[in-house]
Amino acid sequence: MKKGMILLIAAGFIFGAVADGWSQAKDIKWATSAAGSSGHRALVNLGAVLDKEMPNYRIAVLPTPGAIVSVKGYATGQFDAYYGADIAFYELANDSDRFKGFKASIKRYPIQSFWTFSVEVGVGILAKDKGKIKQWKDLSGQPVFTGPLPWDVRAHLEKSFRQLGVKHVYREMDLSSVGSQLEAGNIKAFNAYTNAEITTAPWIIEISVGTDWAILNPSQEEIDLLRKGGFRIAEVKPEAFKKDIHAPKALLLPFYYGFHVGLEFSEQDVYKMLTVIEKRAADLAKADSAYNQIKDDMPGFQRRGVEAAVDYVPIHPGLAKYMKERKVWDSKWEARIAKPK
Repeated sequence: MKKGMILLIAAGFIFGAVADGWSQAKDIKWATSAAGSSGHRALVNLGAVLDKEMPNYRIAVLPTPGAIVSVKGYATGQFDAYYGADIAFYELANDSDRFKGFKASIKRYPIQSFWTFSVEVGVGILAKDKGKIKQWKDLSGQPVFTGPLPWDVRAHLEKSFRQLGVKHVYREMDLSSVGSQLEAGNIKAFNAYTNAEITTAPWIIEISVGTDWAILNPSQEEIDLLRKGGFRIAEVKPEAFKKDIHAPKALLLPFYYGFHVGLEFSEQDVYKMLTVIEKRAADLAKADSAYNQIKDDMPGFQRRGVEAAVDYVPIHPGLAKYMKERKVWDSKWEARIAKPK
């Protein structure tokens, strides 16, 4: 009797030890954009918060050449989570541009789970060229760095150029050389973008130290054509660039970015993640002003992100639960909630 009881207790200890092992923090390979980008900076800050608030997960921030690489890496099983934008989801759903022919490689389809901030793209030129280059169409035939090849900011700016009929010459280069290439005349313009209409990428801040550049706003005719093509226009204050942009405001084209996970994360965990982010939004915004939109109105921002991407990728049930509780859900999206296979 005693022997049997001892064996039972021993078995209980073994089971408890195994169960405790299973409950240890799970390593999450969360891919983002390149070091020096806004996306990399933002995920480092988010990861620090989630590591503390959700100890069952341990996040490893993995830089990639661009957000598009992180989306593809998630879809093919390389990463556990990724950094994705509505422009990328549009291309994915339409089997176009950077996703042309990619469907055959998909092992799991990306879904949306947390919209983080907007990114607003525009054009920067040398300040001394302001009298020669007066609108975006003046860049036709000129060498332009619209961003690294895989990047979504490049895709969005290139899409706007196509809408306007701007046939520029694309130049690829290292981010650290953009300022010197601009001053040498090897490029006439570059992608000057902001995050959350309040800050810009570290690499743009760095080139601003040694290069006097100015924002090139689209003309009114170009703005009308862009709006006709479905582009939104954001008026961004010069302070977002941390320099004199030689204009009272920057007219930029916004799209939405998010740090997303798939159905490998339960509805409960994604819901908890969103509530944790909401609770710590002020801390995140203090560390990185790209999170200001989340701090100001996280539920409303989730709605704007979903509206931009709902036709292209499904919605995580954890995000749907969060949005329903915050009363920003639209019943017409019900059929777009992702379901386990």
